[in-house]
Amino acid sequence: MLISPAYAQAGGQGGFDFIALLPLILIFVVFYFLLIRPQQKRMKQHRQMVEALRRGDRVVTAGGLIGTVTKVMNDNELQVEIAEGVRVRAVRSTIQEVLSKNEPAEDEGGSKAKAANEDGKGKGAMNKLMGGGSDQKSKS
Repeated sequence: MLISPAYAQAGGQGGFDFIALLPLILIFVVFYFLLIRPQQKRMKQHRQMVEALRRGDRVVTAGGLIGTVTKVMNDNELQVEIAEGVRVRAVRSTIQEVLSKNEPAEDEGGSKAKAANEDGKGKGAMNKLMGGGSDQKSKS
C-alpha cells in the first residue's frame, strides 16, 4: 500500500488552516509591544538627547568617562574635556547620558535672568532642596 491509513481516513483535506497560524500572530504581537516598541522609544529619546547636546553640558560617554562638552565639532563629533586641559574628540552617538544641562545664554540686557528670578524659578535646585531662599523664611 502506498497510501497510509491515517491519510486515507482523513479524506485528504489539504486546505489552509488559519487557526494554526493564530499562535504565531499572537507571539509577534506580544514581541512588538514588549520588545520592539520600547526599544524604538529608547532609541528616539537617545537621538533627541544627542541632538540637543551643546557646549557646557556634563556628559557620560559609553566608555564611562565623565566630562564637559567644550566644543561641537560637527554633526557627528564633540570635543569633551575629561580633566583640566585634557580634551578628547568623541562621536555624538557614544554619549550615554547627560548629567547636567547648561543654561541658555542670556539676552544682552539679562532679561532672561530677571524674568526667571521674578517667577521664583531662578533659584537653584540644591537651594530649594536644602531649604534656602525666601520661601522658607516667609513660612516660619
